Amino acid sequence: MSPTPKQPITDDSIKVRQVSHYQFSWIAGDAGSPGMWTLQLVLDEGAWEEVLTIDADDADNLQDLLSTADTVFYDVSRRTLMFGTTRVGHH
Repeated sequence: MSPTPKQPITDDSIKVRQVSHYQFSWIAGDAGSPGMWTLQLVLDEGAWEEVLTIDADDADNLQDLLSTADTVFYDVSRRTLMFGTTRVGHH
């Protein structure tokens, strides 16, 4: 019996991607209501993009983390940003 062939890797099957670039945007609300922040993530040099709606506090915190982390990954299926990924055994 021959082994079952592995499924081919497609763009949709890659769940964790590296953040290549990011851009914050602010969209004005109606008169008297607050605006809305979005964070656009460009992943794997443009292979995937994600746009997140965030509040002002999250925008401030994420800007600090994104501007200082050497490497940032984004889990597409869980919608999770991971900062400061460190190699095992590295102090």
